[in-house]
Amino acid sequence: MTLDQSWFSEPVEATGSAFSLKGRKLHEEQTPYQKIEIWQTETFGYLMTIDGCTMVSTRDNFLYHEMMSHVVLNSHPSPQNVVIVGGGDCGTLSEVLKHPEVRSATQVEIDERVTRLAEQYFPELCTRNADPRATLFFGDGIQWMKDAEAGSIDIIIIDSTDPVGPAEGLFGKRFYLDCIKALKPDGLLVQQSESPLLHLDLICQMHAAMREAGFARTDLFHFPQVIYPSGWWSGSIASRRDTPPVQRLETRTISALDTRFYDADTHRAAFALPPYLRSALRSSAPDS
Repeated sequence: MTLDQSWFSEPVEATGSAFSLKGRKLHEEQTPYQKIEIWQTETFGYLMTIDGCTMVSTRDNFLYHEMMSHVVLNSHPSPQNVVIVGGGDCGTLSEVLKHPEVRSATQVEIDERVTRLAEQYFPELCTRNADPRATLFFGDGIQWMKDAEAGSIDIIIIDSTDPVGPAEGLFGKRFYLDCIKALKPDGLLVQQSESPLLHLDLICQMHAAMREAGFARTDLFHFPQVIYPSGWWSGSIASRRDTPPVQRLETRTISALDTRFYDADTHRAAFALPPYLRSALRSSAPDS
């Protein structure tokens, strides 16, 4: 295996664009599920890629992990039992466990090598792996959710790769039906939903599938994510009850979370959508 000194580039053929970082490849392996590479970059620290796509970097991972965890936890009245599907780098798990009201957080990751490499190259994301509330389960998240006890989960976080390969089944109505069954009556699901600039069709399809599966409402929030295509990313919240996510915020003590990007103002602002996004989501609603 030749480890080279060069540039990592992730091209997006559909848009004729690419994101690149200069650095040196430190590690490369093919697991039963995917190809994982670790780079030492000049400006973003370590970079993990999967099947040629950026996953996590030392410099900007806090943006994604904070927004994919605190937004949904601070939108729930009592987030005690949390399940993370994917998230093998453990950054989302670490942020979830900052909430003292969380009694259990189960991370369901199909590829154990993602976690083991994160422990080696991103140890700061794995500091809470030994928390007694944390469970690391390595297996198929789709099957795990199918087998989950009905009405046992407060929050499901889908921290997956793009909707291809092992993650493809996490973006459809069948999976959302299993999630609804596993959630409590106040339950919330949040899923990373790609770029509002490049993947609007996928976002609309996700929201439509969530509504068709029986969720009472869906909400989109957005945030910067430099290493992902376009640098602008989103999360989608599906709620069993028709309660806007921002209405439950005032009861939380947010300053105690020790965050770098997320706070109450960021939470509210993340749900302020530009007109074209609002219009597209309205058009994709089942009753439109």
